[in-house]
Order: sequence, then structure tokens, then C-alpha cells
Amino acid sequence: MAAPVATPARSTGARRRPGDTAFSGAAAGSAVLILVVLAGVALFLLVQAFPAITADPADLPGGEGLAVYVVPLLFGTILASLVALVVATPFAVGIALFTSHYAPRRLSQALGYVVDLLAAVPSIVYGLWGVFVLAPTLQPAYAWLAENVGWVPFFAGPASATGRTILTASLVLAVMILPIITALSREVFLQTPRLHEEAALALGATRWEMIRYAVIPYGRSGIISASMLGLGRALGETMAVALVLSGSAVGITFNLISSGNPTTIAANIALQFPEATGLGVNTLIATGLVLFVVTFAVNFAARAVVNRRKDFSGAAG
Repeated sequence: MAAPVATPARSTGARRRPGDTAFSGAAAGSAVLILVVLAGVALFLLVQAFPAITADPADLPGGEGLAVYVVPLLFGTILASLVALVVATPFAVGIALFTSHYAPRRLSQALGYVVDLLAAVPSIVYGLWGVFVLAPTLQPAYAWLAENVGWVPFFAGPASATGRTILTASLVLAVMILPIITALSREVFLQTPRLHEEAALALGATRWEMIRYAVIPYGRSGIISASMLGLGRALGETMAVALVLSGSAVGITFNLISSGNPTTIAANIALQFPEATGLGVNTLIATGLVLFVVTFAVNFAARAVVNRRKDFSGAAG
């Protein structure tokens, strides 16, 4: 009986090529650079906002303190962004489902290109469209809402004579974040395992039932992540909101159709910064720090939701 032939021991570690080492180093350096830039921005905001944080309230714009100055701006920012998100998300998910599971291939590609092109339109163009087209078009609807649905706090009126309201600004923001949510949701829906879809159809489900029980549950975390990215874009939008709401800033109000509207942090900075000096500049930067924290918290929450469901399987429900 022949003795077994000894085989040479294989190396446990593969030899790294110079290209692999360079690519790994570049990737790690990019990740570190992002953290450094983020930390640098946060440090700059903290240093520049510190004089406003520690200043006497009477020396700040409004003369009532930093919190009284920031809270109405933060309220307007969150209100406009949430209204935009509520309006845009159903349309975005519907468009994504249509292009991924209903439309013919050519129509789906053409519609996808059109939606993606919306993201390339400059925000100043959206702002001009909101001022000269959308606002005058919506003004009669605002008057009707104030007259017939005025018992609802959102439509208490009196209606704006120009249509340049926080609701108009929110609808402009909804159009701006629509391509972001649509594109990401579409890609998530296309990642649904084909076997899950075919299994649902084989069990007698209609196309809508297949989407309801296989596609949407599989892409739920992706929809949430896309919505939060859209919300982050809406929170930081500047010029479009500044054009629509310029000269109409008031305090905290839930009235969406009146001429007096809460403005946003980003729009207020854009409008006030050219004329600000001294402590006024520090105050505006302090509001920017608040916006930075809010945006970071929104993106952190979105990441937490995605990570919690990263092992989700459509078959597992």
C-alpha cells in the first residue's frame, strides 16, 4: 500500500499586491478625511457661536436671548420640512413602484431619467417658480380654505393675497426632495428577490398583493432611509425658501396660508447675513449650529433604523 504523499502547507495569508495596499490606504484615508472635515465644521460652529451663547440677552437681535431668537426659526424649519415630507413621500413611493413594477421598460427608463433630472435643477430656479407660478396659482385655493375650512388651525387665515406662504414653500421643498426619495426607493424595490415575487404570484396573489406583501415590506427600511435623506435636504434648503418667504417672518404659528409665516434657519441666515455685523454674525452662526445638530440627529436616526433592519428578509415578514 503506497504511503500518502505529503502536500506542502499552504500559506494562511494571501500576499497583498501593491495596488490592494494603495487602494485600502486611500479608502481608509477618505473615511478619516470625512470625519476630520465633519469635526472641523462642528468646531468652527462652536467657536463662532460661543460669543452669542455667552452674551447678554439684551445684546442679541431681538433683545430677548438666543433661545427666544432660535426657537421660532427652528419651528419654521421643522414645520416646512415635515409638510414637504408628508406631501412628497407618497408620490415618490408611488412613482418608484410604477417605474419598477408597472411601467413598460422604455417608459420606466424615460420616466426615471426625467425624475433624476429634477434633482439637477438649481434651487434658485425652484424658488423663482414658487414665487411667480406656484404662489399665484395657489392663492385662490388658500382663500377658499380660509373661508370654508378656517376652523382648522392650519387654514385659519386670513389668506395671503400673494400666495407666498409657508405652505407654498413646503410644496416647493416637496418637489425638490421628490427625486431623491423616488430614486432611492426605486433602487430598493428593484432589489427585492425575484423568488419572493414569483412565490407570491404563484400562490394566487394579484400584482398589488405581491407588492404589498413582498416588495414593500422588503423595502421598508430603504423607504425610511430615503425619506430621512429627503428630510435632511429639506431642512437645509436655503434659496428657494428665502425667495418664497422673504419679508414675511413672524413667530410660532401653525397657520399655513396667511401672509405672516415662520421662516427657516437657513433662509434667515441667507437673508440676514449680508447686513449682520459683530454679535449678529455670531448669532446667525449659532442658529447654523442648531441646524447642524438637527440635521445630524435626523441622519443618525435614519442610520439607526436601517441598521436595525439590515438583516431583514422579505420571506421572514
